[in-house]
This record gives sequence, structure tokens and C-alpha cells, in this order.
Amino acid sequence: MKGRTPRRTALFVAKQGCGGEDSPIVANSFDLFRKQLLNFPELGIALDFSRAPAPAGFAEKMAPVMAQAFADMAALEKGAVANPDEKRMVGHYWLRAPELAPDAKIAAEVKAAIDAIAGFAAQVHAGQVKGSAGKFTDLLCLGIGGSALGPQFVADALGGKADKLRVHFIDNTDPDGIDRVFDTLDTRLGTTLAIVTSKSGSTPEPRNGQLEAALRWKQAGLDFAAHAVAVTGEGSQLDKVAVAEKCLARFPMWDWVGGRTSEIGPVGLLPAALQGIDIRGLLDGARAMDALTRVPDAQKNPAAALALAWHHLTEGRGTKAMVVLPYKDRLLLFSRYLQQLVMESIGKELDLQGRKVLQGLTVYGNKGSTDQHAYVQQLRDGVNNFFAVFIEVLKDREGSSLEVEPGVTSGDYLQAFLLGTREALSGSGRANITITINQVDARSVGMLIALFERAVGLYANLLGINAYHQPGVEAGKKAASETLKVRAAAIATLAKSKGKWLSVSQVCEEIALEGQEELVFKVLLHISSNPGAISRQESPDPGKTLFNHS
Repeated sequence: MKGRTPRRTALFVAKQGCGGEDSPIVANSFDLFRKQLLNFPELGIALDFSRAPAPAGFAEKMAPVMAQAFADMAALEKGAVANPDEKRMVGHYWLRAPELAPDAKIAAEVKAAIDAIAGFAAQVHAGQVKGSAGKFTDLLCLGIGGSALGPQFVADALGGKADKLRVHFIDNTDPDGIDRVFDTLDTRLGTTLAIVTSKSGSTPEPRNGQLEAALRWKQAGLDFAAHAVAVTGEGSQLDKVAVAEKCLARFPMWDWVGGRTSEIGPVGLLPAALQGIDIRGLLDGARAMDALTRVPDAQKNPAAALALAWHHLTEGRGTKAMVVLPYKDRLLLFSRYLQQLVMESIGKELDLQGRKVLQGLTVYGNKGSTDQHAYVQQLRDGVNNFFAVFIEVLKDREGSSLEVEPGVTSGDYLQAFLLGTREALSGSGRANITITINQVDARSVGMLIALFERAVGLYANLLGINAYHQPGVEAGKKAASETLKVRAAAIATLAKSKGKWLSVSQVCEEIALEGQEELVFKVLLHISSNPGAISRQESPDPGKTLFNHS
């Protein structure tokens, strides 16, 4: 690579996505920037709220509510029951500071789990724990929701050529998706280690993935349990299977850790450690951010400042979406991770008093500068129904960079696109916040996770809602269970009339499901599209489509 020459003194906005032709950036008020910047150089992170300032008097108005939010958060960390639906504590903060746990047993269990994870990973890397065909080369993670989104984000953000194991995920119950993963693993099942993650062991997606994986290992003449570990609750269905089948190891999930806040715990640390990621760095970063975000002063607490910004930008009613724009390929999956953390926590019908509030904060995003060739056009010129959160990373890469133009590298272009897009949005009256970190490493990723975890908790307190339950998710699971019962009843009805062609209405009449014809039609349409005994005679009119059990 060529050596660097002095940079141009002025950044520029390139044409793509920013609306100008090498036009100079119009500077925001430097005094406002200084006043609205929360800078923590000792941690390598800064938050700029100067392009999303709160209205006059907002801080004073929110001070009593914010004080109560701080008090509620302090009580939560001391062991208060924060999830009244399930009578559970919420203690993901103890995962990185076990000394703060409300009793010695929890503290000892957390410390023991982290030591066990580090020890097990070291044994795998040294070949002391290995597969039937030798030292493990691949890692297959089977989970759903928080058991997948966090590990996927961290694996992608921090993985690289130094990885100890190649990492793969089955995070759905899509048969074709499962096949694609096993096609990638191909003949390496004998050197593949599988992690099955499920608190209860009965969640359908990881359970189905486990059953599919066990079949694949059996078809290859191998013992799945001899290549598998479980991350689950003590005494769960999965825990019992892991003991009975003699899996390689078991690691804990506690009922006081929700899935969406489980990344800096066994759920996320085990796959990260096996991949070769610095889990102590993740823990250190989260611990440092936790300490900072415990400060009961919104002017010095980045999570509190973020929660207050969300409140005034969305009028405390979710009127705008949050678009997360990380200008770093390694942070591509951050918005997907935040979708669950934020939307599952904030999207609630009722507040803590049982009043209907219909709260939420929609999250979407991809990465810069890719976004500038996708939806930034609408962000700049279309409906103003969002605010943006830019993630800026100062370090470009390890080592020096090629100059793609005199004095300008690819990284300089990336920053120019970020600053240019930010300026273009600001110039069009679109609010935006910028979070700057020095580099993407384990410590900074741990800080980002902890920052948003705390911001979500504080924001929920400001809204008076429960951030730690998910009745909507449970409702979806119940509806899915009912659908499977309808499926079984429809098949049984066709089997009783074997060889006879029946319409959906006739099937519904047999099983007393009048009014559910659409559901029965969709179920039978799916069944008859796959190998089996059910076939159909199709009509453009679903009511005239006929089904038969051969």
C-alpha cells in the first residue's frame, strides 16, 4: 500500500446519496455540538445529541420522572421483582458484575458459569474435547430470538481470520433453511460442535432444530449427543435430554435473565468463546458501561440521555421510528439485534396500571454507505416519520490504507458519506443522533450492548410500562399451537373420508369449525404442497378447491 500524504483540510460530500457535487459540509453550531456532546474518552465512546436537541424546558419537565426511573433501576439491580407477570427478578446486570447480585448463590453461579465456559472453550481449542472425526472445526448454534440474534451479531462483528471455529446458525424452523446450513457443513459433522440453546427446552424452533440435527448426525452414522452441548434452565426438558443422552456439557440459563438481554451471559459467551472471541473484553465493556449508566444524572449518563431523546423525538408515544445506521460492515447485524431488544421491550398494549397505551419504538436499519443507495432518499426527501442513529467508528482497519485519491482513503470516503448524509438529513429537518466509538472490538461491542440495554430499561420506566415481559410473543405461540390442533383435526377428517374429495367448508363442518374456513384452507394448502397423503384439485376460488386423503 502507498504511504499516506497529508489529508485535505476540508471533508467533502460526494454525489452518491447526499445531494451535492463535492459541496462543502455546512457546519453545525460548534457551541451546540460541545454542549450536546456526552464524551467519555476513557471508554472510547461519545454521543452527540446536537442534531436532535430537546425543546426548551424538557429536561426540567422530565426530571421527576427520570429520578423515579433511576430509583426503579436501582431497585431492579438489588433484586426487586421487575416482571410481575412471572414473579421474576431481572438481573442481566449481574452477569458482568456478579458481586452486585442480591445473594451469594447467584453470584457464585455466575462466576462458575463464566469460568466453565472459558475452560470448556480452551479444552475444545486444544483438542482435549473433540468430535468423532477429530478436533472440532465448526460450530453449529441452534436457537431463536435472543438465543440467536445476539450471538449472530457478536459473531459477525468480532469474527475474522483468527476464528478458532467456523460458526453457523439455525435460527428458524424453515426446512429449506435448515438444509442450506447442513449443505454448508457437508461432510464435517464429525468435527462440528452443536450448541442447543433454549431456557425451557420446549420452544419449538430450537427443539425442531435439535431434532433435525440429531437426524443428520444419525444418518451420518454419528452420535449427536457426543457432539452437542446444551444451554438451558436447570431441570428443563432440554436439560433432562442432555443428561439422559450424555451430551458433552451443560451450561445454565437462569429465569432472571430474559432472552433479549442474555448476550453477555452463557447464551452469548459460550458461542463467542468457542469462536475465539475475547469474552473477557465483552464483559469488561459491558461492566464499564453499566457503571457509567448507573449515574443518577441524565447530563452524565449516556443511557438516560438516550432514553430522554427517544421520549422527546417520539413524543413518548412511538410516533417515529428509529433508523440505525452503522457506518461499519462489522455492525451490519446491530439493527437486527436492536429490533428485538427495543421492540419486544417497548411494544406493549398496556402500562403497569393496566391502561391501554399501545406503546412502541420501531427499529430498522442496514449499514452505511449501502443505505445511501437504498432508502436514504426517502429519509432525506420523504415522510418525516423517523429519527436516525448513526454509529461512527474511528478506526478504519488494522494497518495503513491505500489512497484511492491523493490524500484520501476508502475509510475517508466512508466518514465523508456518514458526515454528508448526516448533514443532508439535518438540513432537511430530520433529527439524528451520532454514537462514536474508537474501534469495533470486544470491549466496544460489550459497551454498545449494555448502553442500549440500560436505555431500554430507563425508557420503559419513563413510559410506565413493563420492559421485561412479552405477552404478544406468548399470544403468537398460543395461536400457533391452536393452528397445529386444527391441522391435526383437518387431516383426521380427510382420513375418515379416504378417497373422497372434500371442500374446505365440508371439512370445517365435520370438525365444527364454521367461520374458520380460511385457516383450514391455508393449512390444507400447505400440507398438499408437500410429500404425503393429502392432495388437492385446485380452483381459482378457494371455496371450490377440493382436498383428498389417498
